[in-house]
Amino acid sequence: MGWLEIGVLAIGFTLLLLSGVPISYAIALATLATMLVSIPALPALTTEVQRIATGLDSFALLAVPFFILAGHLMNRGGVARRLIRLAKVVLGRLPGGLAHVNILASMLFGAVSGSAVAAASAVGSVMTPEMAREGYDREFGAAVNVTAATTGLLIPPSNVLIVYSLASGGVSIAALFMAGYLPGILVGLMLMLVAAYKARKAGYGAAAGAVAGAVRDSLMVALVDALPSLVMLIVVIGGIVAGIFTATEAAAIAVVYALTLALLYREIHWRDLSRIVLDASEMTSVVLLLVATSMGMAWIMAYVKLPAAVTAALLSVGGNEIVVLLMINVILLAVGTFMDITPALLIFTPMFLPLAVEMGIDPVHFGIVIVLNLCIGTCTPPVGSVLFVGVGVAGTTITRIVRPLLPFYAAMVAALFLVTYWPALSLWLPGLLGL
Repeated sequence: MGWLEIGVLAIGFTLLLLSGVPISYAIALATLATMLVSIPALPALTTEVQRIATGLDSFALLAVPFFILAGHLMNRGGVARRLIRLAKVVLGRLPGGLAHVNILASMLFGAVSGSAVAAASAVGSVMTPEMAREGYDREFGAAVNVTAATTGLLIPPSNVLIVYSLASGGVSIAALFMAGYLPGILVGLMLMLVAAYKARKAGYGAAAGAVAGAVRDSLMVALVDALPSLVMLIVVIGGIVAGIFTATEAAAIAVVYALTLALLYREIHWRDLSRIVLDASEMTSVVLLLVATSMGMAWIMAYVKLPAAVTAALLSVGGNEIVVLLMINVILLAVGTFMDITPALLIFTPMFLPLAVEMGIDPVHFGIVIVLNLCIGTCTPPVGSVLFVGVGVAGTTITRIVRPLLPFYAAMVAALFLVTYWPALSLWLPGLLGL
């Protein structure tokens, strides 16, 4: 193993990040510097370009831009508002009702959009000011919104589960999607427990009289109004599980369905589509650039035999599954604080998955563990993408929101350890469906 190369990679990447270089460029430049130490300049440059190009040469990755576009169409097309209305009818009467509504609405919207950022923006823009009007502390409302939005990364369809499938070398996307349901619901329930405790302590009551008139509505009226949005889950996930179409084809169907729904709801007009497509394209370019450059870093790490060294080191420290999983979780929790979820998955999955398989851990279960772990990083400073969106929507600052976030972090970590050491939470549904 080349310690010099590893040192150049680690130090170079850290210094670039601390210098404020965007993470995709930091990954690419640190990778190139490491290659230049290992191999001559021309082969190094050629290899870097090849890795970036081949990193995007995947049919499964086509699902990512489609799901991003579907999420933008739902965000603008009135889906979030209808799901929030349904959540209010179901949970609005509970003490601290609006906090529970925020969590349930984020779970529902995250499930149909597959994006935590979209959920934080769409649900947060409605719920945060409404919670403030009802007397909720603005930072508490933002903390609820930020952490609840991450459930959409576990409850399918989920872009990051597709990325994990790519990084793992082809773990079944259908099995991963089914495996994400129970852990995603568990995270939501844990967040609700914290919200209920905080609401009782702060004296937050049920939703006032009629929050936007929704609490007076019958469950049936709200359910019928939200049903077309929820049907998309059945169409997309059901089609994948039944083998009718692939995840990429399902993503394309989701775009058509979301566009049809938005036009029927008359929430968007044809003239709005160019702006929506442009916004989705910008987000897609960011995600795919991260994917491409991360594949280059994953290659150089394999070239210098870093995964094998990490496996040997972890096995020498703790030779049993409990200790190894604990150490992996601790490492990934630290990684998540300074690295976005997509590059972290692409870089660390090839490093840790062989060790997990060697110890008899199911790759599907391990995928849910690593994704849930990195979900926590999306709402932690200094680089949490969901945290930035939630703070912007709430009109507050990161320093003011950190303290209200702490009990929610604790709930998510508790859920992480339950999922880690109780594999049935992830594997029961895929096993039931024969995936």
